[in-house]
Amino acid sequence: QVQLVESGGGLVQAGGSLRLSCTASGRTFSIWTMGWFRQAPGKEREFVAAISGSGGSTNYADSVKVRFTISRDNAKNTLYLQMNSLKPEDTAVYYCARGRTTYPSMGIHDYDYWGQGTQVTVSS
Repeated sequence: QVQLVESGGGLVQAGGSLRLSCTASGRTFSIWTMGWFRQAPGKEREFVAAISGSGGSTNYADSVKVRFTISRDNAKNTLYLQMNSLKPEDTAVYYCARGRTTYPSMGIHDYDYWGQGTQVTVSS
């Protein structure tokens, strides 16, 4: 059983920054690709960023590229998402997830375990 817990969300003004964290249970964290997805009310869950098990490869949605940075600390079983220059359009619940592909897939169906999410609200 894999448990993922997100933290770090909150309310910020446009242009501000937040750093999200996702801690995972178990001892095999480094094996798995990890990703961040987000979902706004009434909208489909969408891909944000992903990172390979070793951290050597990353992938970003066009909407967050440059502004967001995904990283991981395998010694701490922790995934991060640094979000800068936040926009109101970034408002959503952010989820971390474990992927079952070697590469950092953008496909939601390539992820099999999900955290409960953390709310990010960006005011205008």
